[in-house]
Amino acid sequence: MAELGVQMFTLRRWTQDLDALRFALARVHEIGYRTIQASAFGPIAVEDVAQAVSEAGLTVGATHTPWARLCSELDEVIREHHVLSCKHTAVGMIPKETYLSLDGLDQFLTEVAPIVRRLNEAGISFSYHHHHHEFQRFDGQPWLAHLVERSEAIPLGIEIDTHWVVAGGADPAAWIRRVGHRMPLLHLKDFSLSEADERRFAPLGQGNMNWSEILKAAAEQSIDYYFVEQDRCYGEDPFKCLRASFDFFHRVEH
Repeated sequence: MAELGVQMFTLRRWTQDLDALRFALARVHEIGYRTIQASAFGPIAVEDVAQAVSEAGLTVGATHTPWARLCSELDEVIREHHVLSCKHTAVGMIPKETYLSLDGLDQFLTEVAPIVRRLNEAGISFSYHHHHHEFQRFDGQPWLAHLVERSEAIPLGIEIDTHWVVAGGADPAAWIRRVGHRMPLLHLKDFSLSEADERRFAPLGQGNMNWSEILKAAAEQSIDYYFVEQDRCYGEDPFKCLRASFDFFHRVEH
Protein backbone atom coordinates (compact mmCIF):
# COMPACT_ATOMS: atom_id res chain seq x y z
CA MET A 1 0.00 0.00 0.00
CA ALA A 2 1.16 3.53 -0.75
CA GLU A 3 2.55 5.63 2.08
CA LEU A 4 0.71 8.87 2.89
CA GLY A 5 2.83 12.01 3.15
CA VAL A 6 2.79 15.80 2.97
CA GLN A 7 3.77 17.87 -0.05
CA MET A 8 5.77 20.56 1.71
CA PHE A 9 4.66 23.29 -0.71
CA THR A 10 1.64 23.42 1.61
CA LEU A 11 3.99 24.53 4.40
CA ARG A 12 6.34 26.72 2.32
CA ARG A 13 6.10 29.49 4.93
CA TRP A 14 8.05 27.17 7.24
CA THR A 15 10.60 25.80 4.76
CA GLN A 16 12.78 28.87 4.28
CA ASP A 17 15.15 28.40 7.25
CA LEU A 18 16.26 25.47 9.35
CA ASP A 19 14.56 26.37 12.65
CA ALA A 20 11.18 26.86 10.97
CA LEU A 21 11.63 23.64 9.03
CA ARG A 22 12.33 21.68 12.20
CA PHE A 23 9.15 23.08 13.75
CA ALA A 24 7.09 22.15 10.67
CA LEU A 25 8.49 18.64 10.45
CA ALA A 26 7.70 18.00 14.12
CA ARG A 27 4.11 19.13 13.53
CA VAL A 28 3.81 16.90 10.46
CA HIS A 29 4.95 13.91 12.51
CA GLU A 30 2.58 14.84 15.33
CA ILE A 31 -0.38 14.74 12.95
CA GLY A 32 0.59 11.21 11.92
CA TYR A 33 2.34 11.56 8.59
CA ARG A 34 5.66 9.78 8.24
CA THR A 35 7.03 11.06 4.94
CA ILE A 36 7.28 14.28 2.95
CA GLN A 37 7.77 15.49 -0.58
CA ALA A 38 10.39 18.23 -0.37
CA SER A 39 9.43 21.31 -2.37
CA ALA A 40 9.93 25.09 -2.24
CA PHE A 41 12.72 24.88 0.34
CA GLY A 42 14.86 27.92 1.07
CA PRO A 43 18.67 28.00 1.11
CA ILE A 44 19.15 25.21 3.65
CA ALA A 45 22.06 22.81 3.19
CA VAL A 46 20.81 19.40 2.09
CA GLU A 47 22.79 17.74 4.91
CA ASP A 48 20.87 19.87 7.43
CA VAL A 49 17.57 18.99 5.76
CA ALA A 50 18.41 15.29 5.93
CA GLN A 51 19.30 15.54 9.61
CA ALA A 52 16.15 17.53 10.46
CA VAL A 53 13.94 15.05 8.64
CA SER A 54 15.56 12.10 10.40
CA GLU A 55 15.32 13.76 13.83
CA ALA A 56 11.60 14.34 13.24
CA GLY A 57 11.04 10.64 12.54
CA LEU A 58 10.23 11.24 8.88
CA THR A 59 11.63 10.32 5.48
CA VAL A 60 11.86 12.19 2.20
CA GLY A 61 9.75 10.02 -0.06
CA ALA A 62 10.13 12.33 -3.04
CA THR A 63 11.01 15.84 -4.14
CA HIS A 64 9.97 18.41 -6.68
CA THR A 65 12.99 19.75 -8.55
CA PRO A 66 12.83 22.93 -10.66
CA TRP A 67 13.24 22.38 -14.39
CA ALA A 68 16.15 24.84 -14.57
CA ARG A 69 18.12 22.84 -12.00
CA LEU A 70 17.44 19.57 -13.78
CA CYS A 71 18.81 21.10 -16.97
CA SER A 72 21.89 22.76 -15.51
CA GLU A 73 22.71 21.19 -12.10
CA LEU A 74 21.88 17.53 -12.54
CA ASP A 75 24.99 16.18 -10.82
CA GLU A 76 24.20 18.23 -7.71
CA VAL A 77 20.52 17.20 -7.85
CA ILE A 78 21.58 13.55 -7.86
CA ARG A 79 23.99 14.11 -4.97
CA GLU A 80 21.25 15.81 -2.94
CA HIS A 81 18.87 12.91 -3.47
CA HIS A 82 21.50 10.45 -2.30
CA VAL A 83 22.07 12.54 0.84
CA LEU A 84 18.30 12.52 1.45
CA SER A 85 18.04 8.77 0.71
CA CYS A 86 15.32 9.77 -1.75
CA LYS A 87 14.52 7.66 -4.80
CA HIS A 88 11.86 9.79 -6.52
CA THR A 89 11.73 13.27 -7.98
CA ALA A 90 9.35 15.15 -10.25
CA VAL A 91 9.33 18.45 -12.06
CA GLY A 92 6.64 20.69 -10.61
CA MET A 93 6.13 22.80 -13.73
CA ILE A 94 7.79 23.56 -17.05
CA PRO A 95 7.36 26.94 -18.83
CA LYS A 96 4.12 26.65 -20.78
CA GLU A 97 5.10 29.47 -23.13
CA THR A 98 7.94 27.22 -24.32
CA TYR A 99 6.43 23.75 -24.20
CA LEU A 100 2.62 23.95 -24.42
CA SER A 101 2.29 23.03 -28.10
CA LEU A 102 3.08 19.94 -30.10
CA ASP A 103 6.37 21.49 -31.23
CA GLY A 104 7.05 22.35 -27.59
CA LEU A 105 6.32 18.76 -26.63
CA ASP A 106 8.90 17.58 -29.15
CA GLN A 107 11.42 19.94 -27.57
CA PHE A 108 10.59 18.78 -24.03
CA LEU A 109 10.91 15.10 -24.92
CA THR A 110 14.29 15.73 -26.53
CA GLU A 111 15.52 17.64 -23.48
CA VAL A 112 14.08 15.39 -20.79
CA ALA A 113 15.22 12.01 -22.17
CA PRO A 114 18.89 12.31 -21.06
CA ILE A 115 17.79 13.72 -17.69
CA VAL A 116 15.55 10.71 -17.07
CA ARG A 117 18.32 8.35 -18.15
CA ARG A 118 20.89 9.92 -15.79
CA LEU A 119 18.48 9.92 -12.86
CA ASN A 120 17.48 6.31 -13.47
CA GLU A 121 21.15 5.28 -13.62
CA ALA A 122 21.53 6.92 -10.19
CA GLY A 123 18.56 4.97 -8.81
CA ILE A 124 16.10 7.89 -8.96
CA SER A 125 12.77 7.88 -10.79
CA PHE A 126 11.59 11.00 -12.61
CA SER A 127 7.96 12.05 -13.05
CA TYR A 128 6.07 14.87 -14.73
CA HIS A 129 3.66 16.82 -12.51
CA HIS A 130 0.90 18.61 -14.41
CA HIS A 131 -1.43 21.53 -13.78
CA HIS A 132 -4.68 22.33 -15.58
CA HIS A 133 -3.21 23.89 -18.71
CA GLU A 134 -1.89 20.52 -19.93
CA PHE A 135 -5.54 19.61 -20.62
CA GLN A 136 -5.68 22.09 -23.50
CA ARG A 137 -6.39 20.09 -26.64
CA PHE A 138 -4.11 19.71 -29.65
CA ASP A 139 -5.07 17.54 -32.62
CA GLY A 140 -8.13 16.32 -30.77
CA GLN A 141 -6.71 15.36 -27.39
CA PRO A 142 -5.09 17.03 -24.36
CA TRP A 143 -1.41 17.92 -24.43
CA LEU A 144 -1.00 15.60 -21.43
CA ALA A 145 -2.37 12.67 -23.44
CA HIS A 146 0.17 13.35 -26.19
CA LEU A 147 2.90 13.44 -23.52
CA VAL A 148 1.77 10.10 -22.08
CA GLU A 149 1.62 8.40 -25.46
CA ARG A 150 4.98 9.65 -26.68
CA SER A 151 7.08 9.30 -23.52
CA GLU A 152 6.56 5.73 -22.32
CA ALA A 153 9.83 4.50 -23.81
CA ILE A 154 11.94 7.20 -22.11
CA PRO A 155 10.59 6.14 -19.43
CA LEU A 156 8.90 9.21 -17.93
CA GLY A 157 6.67 8.82 -14.87
CA ILE A 158 3.43 10.77 -14.56
CA GLU A 159 2.53 12.38 -11.23
CA ILE A 160 -1.24 12.90 -11.34
CA ASP A 161 -2.64 15.79 -9.27
CA THR A 162 -6.32 15.22 -8.54
CA HIS A 163 -7.23 18.90 -8.18
CA TRP A 164 -5.59 19.95 -11.42
CA VAL A 165 -7.24 17.11 -13.33
CA VAL A 166 -10.64 18.42 -12.26
CA ALA A 167 -9.58 22.00 -13.02
CA GLY A 168 -8.74 20.80 -16.51
CA GLY A 169 -12.21 19.31 -16.95
CA ALA A 170 -11.17 15.67 -16.65
CA ASP A 171 -11.76 12.67 -14.36
CA PRO A 172 -9.03 11.92 -11.76
CA ALA A 173 -9.99 8.25 -11.36
CA ALA A 174 -9.87 7.71 -15.12
CA TRP A 175 -6.46 9.35 -15.38
CA ILE A 176 -5.10 7.38 -12.42
CA ARG A 177 -6.18 4.17 -14.14
CA ARG A 178 -4.75 5.36 -17.45
CA VAL A 179 -1.22 6.06 -16.18
CA GLY A 180 -1.09 4.10 -12.94
CA HIS A 181 1.43 1.63 -14.34
CA ARG A 182 3.96 4.48 -14.51
CA MET A 183 2.94 6.60 -11.53
CA PRO A 184 5.07 6.23 -8.38
CA LEU A 185 3.66 9.48 -6.92
CA LEU A 186 0.10 10.81 -6.59
CA HIS A 187 -1.05 14.20 -5.32
CA LEU A 188 -4.25 14.13 -3.29
CA LYS A 189 -5.82 17.58 -3.43
CA ASP A 190 -9.49 18.59 -3.16
CA PHE A 191 -11.49 21.08 -5.22
CA SER A 192 -14.24 23.26 -3.80
CA LEU A 193 -16.22 26.40 -4.68
CA SER A 194 -16.44 29.45 -2.42
CA GLU A 195 -19.59 31.44 -1.72
CA ALA A 196 -18.33 33.85 -4.39
CA ASP A 197 -18.25 30.95 -6.89
CA GLU A 198 -14.46 30.83 -7.13
CA ARG A 199 -12.42 27.63 -7.40
CA ARG A 200 -10.61 26.83 -4.17
CA PHE A 201 -8.19 24.29 -2.79
CA ALA A 202 -9.58 22.45 0.22
CA PRO A 203 -8.69 19.76 2.76
CA LEU A 204 -9.57 16.30 1.55
CA GLY A 205 -13.28 15.64 1.94
CA GLN A 206 -14.23 19.32 2.18
CA GLY A 207 -14.62 19.78 -1.57
CA ASN A 208 -16.74 18.09 -4.21
CA MET A 209 -14.47 15.35 -5.52
CA ASN A 210 -15.46 11.68 -5.64
CA TRP A 211 -12.86 10.40 -3.20
CA SER A 212 -14.23 6.89 -2.87
CA GLU A 213 -13.74 6.33 -6.62
CA ILE A 214 -10.41 8.18 -6.75
CA LEU A 215 -8.93 6.15 -3.89
CA LYS A 216 -10.37 2.93 -5.30
CA ALA A 217 -8.62 3.65 -8.59
CA ALA A 218 -5.39 4.52 -6.77
CA ALA A 219 -5.50 1.32 -4.71
CA GLU A 220 -5.53 -0.68 -7.96
CA GLN A 221 -2.12 0.76 -8.94
CA SER A 222 1.42 0.21 -7.68
CA ILE A 223 1.87 3.74 -6.30
CA ASP A 224 4.64 4.30 -3.77
CA TYR A 225 3.47 7.57 -2.22
CA TYR A 226 0.30 9.63 -1.88
CA PHE A 227 1.13 13.23 -1.01
CA VAL A 228 -1.52 15.52 0.48
CA GLU A 229 -1.20 19.06 -0.82
CA GLN A 230 -3.19 22.27 -0.37
CA ASP A 231 -1.74 25.12 -2.40
CA ARG A 232 -3.65 27.79 -0.46
CA CYS A 233 -5.45 27.66 2.89
CA TYR A 234 -7.22 31.06 2.72
CA GLY A 235 -6.33 32.16 6.25
CA GLU A 236 -6.82 28.76 7.87
CA ASP A 237 -3.94 27.13 9.73
CA PRO A 238 -2.19 24.86 7.18
CA PHE A 239 -1.40 22.32 9.89
CA LYS A 240 -5.09 22.17 10.78
CA CYS A 241 -5.90 21.63 7.10
CA LEU A 242 -3.33 18.83 6.87
CA ARG A 243 -4.80 17.19 9.96
CA ALA A 244 -8.29 17.35 8.46
CA SER A 245 -6.99 15.71 5.29
CA PHE A 246 -5.17 13.02 7.28
CA ASP A 247 -8.26 12.21 9.33
CA PHE A 248 -10.52 12.12 6.26
CA PHE A 249 -8.16 9.84 4.35
CA HIS A 250 -8.06 7.31 7.17
CA ARG A 251 -11.83 7.41 7.61
CA VAL A 252 -12.36 6.68 3.93
CA GLU A 253 -9.62 4.07 3.75
CA HIS A 254 -10.86 2.19 6.80
